[in-house]
Amino acid sequence: MTKQIVIDPITRIEGHSKITIQLDDNGRVEDARFHVTQYRGFERFCEGRPFYEMPSLMGRICGICTISHELASAKACDEIMAVQIPETADMLRRIVNLASVIQSHALSFFYLSSPDFLLGLESDPATRNIFGLAQKHPEIARDGVRLRRFGQEIIEWMAGKRVHPNWIVPGGVGSPLEPEVRDRILETIPEAYAIVQHSLDWFKRSLENYADEIRTFGNFPTLFMGLVSPTGGLELYDGSVRVVDERGSMLVPGFAPDSYQEYIGEAVEPWTFMKFPYYKPVGYPDGIYRVGPLARLNIIDACGTPQADQEWAEFRQLDRGMNFSSFYFHYARLIECLFAIERLEQHLNDPRILDKRVRAYAGPNSGEGIGITEAPRGTLIHHYRADSQGRITWSNLVVATTHNNLAMNRGVKQVAHRYVEGDRLTEGMLNRVEAVIRTFDPCLSCSTHAQDRLALHVELVSPDGEMLDQIWRD
Repeated sequence: MTKQIVIDPITRIEGHSKITIQLDDNGRVEDARFHVTQYRGFERFCEGRPFYEMPSLMGRICGICTISHELASAKACDEIMAVQIPETADMLRRIVNLASVIQSHALSFFYLSSPDFLLGLESDPATRNIFGLAQKHPEIARDGVRLRRFGQEIIEWMAGKRVHPNWIVPGGVGSPLEPEVRDRILETIPEAYAIVQHSLDWFKRSLENYADEIRTFGNFPTLFMGLVSPTGGLELYDGSVRVVDERGSMLVPGFAPDSYQEYIGEAVEPWTFMKFPYYKPVGYPDGIYRVGPLARLNIIDACGTPQADQEWAEFRQLDRGMNFSSFYFHYARLIECLFAIERLEQHLNDPRILDKRVRAYAGPNSGEGIGITEAPRGTLIHHYRADSQGRITWSNLVVATTHNNLAMNRGVKQVAHRYVEGDRLTEGMLNRVEAVIRTFDPCLSCSTHAQDRLALHVELVSPDGEMLDQIWRD
């Protein structure tokens, strides 16, 4: 007789999903799966739309990753126009992308995950949230709010609004940067530096408290993938795609966006709406790889900015060079925030940043365009085909979270094996199964979030329908 535990929904993530855990006759975990239970269909929504609408349309995919989708879409449309965007437009796109990474990482680290670090994985779920954090650790909660606001305000000041702006367009951006906006952003940078440095200090000290979670939260060899600069540095906007193996050896030093289908396949399974990308030369499912902050810091030769390079050097010494544990995604997010602030400051101090030439104009000159950028959660691909009038006839989106689907499923099974056993459910057991998913910071709904509390009802039921145990969380 086998039994099944269902965790539905998973809390403190963006979107709707559930986890099922199958137990054998002895109460040990036999299998575990991460199910995405919603279907959105954006790839079909855009068919028939003119290409120049795509960035603003694709920005509606997500309320957190708005900028990421707009940038990947605009880059694909740049190719349909067959233009090179102005140099200043390139820098302005990079700045809002860096700001987007900062605000998203702050949301993930402080709002969604730090309650686990600072209040305890076994603590009362009624207070294990940002509000409980504000009561117990008000300074850290304020840091999280301020850092996220820093990124959001940059987007608002430059692009017009924080969510779904229409400023990123095919050919560049909609308007140049004004001197007073540049100066206003520069004035806020010292506080952002201080917040990230302080957060790195306390988080690194806390790592020794989570040795068991580090050992079991998605800690297994995989491939890693992400963009790199021409010098092999950390790259969040443009570059070539590098793939390394579990030893850090380069399988692909860097492939161009237009060849992604030679390396990335997409499988489907009947029990989830999310696809399963895999590294084609190895095949499915053995071609498992990870993207996002952990992957990016594993594949690069250096970050490319002084303070981030120092932190990256410490990070790479944690585990003989390649860091496998998905728990370290949290650590990597803080290092990337530091890098983003440094790079922001460099761009803003470049005298070319105030140039008024920020957009190239053209009609559809190519029937296909592929845009790849790094969203906060990992590599994001937008691929469009258009007819002679510039209307979209086909599209394929490989979203950052989707790349991690195989790894998230394996991580859930690893954690369930370690913490779940028997007929009784405990809060700490369930939270750890959820927490491994939170390390990846998945964005599943990619547009909307629940306004009220997310309820969780887990039932442990035997094959004949007998209720063995149940637990509620609201």
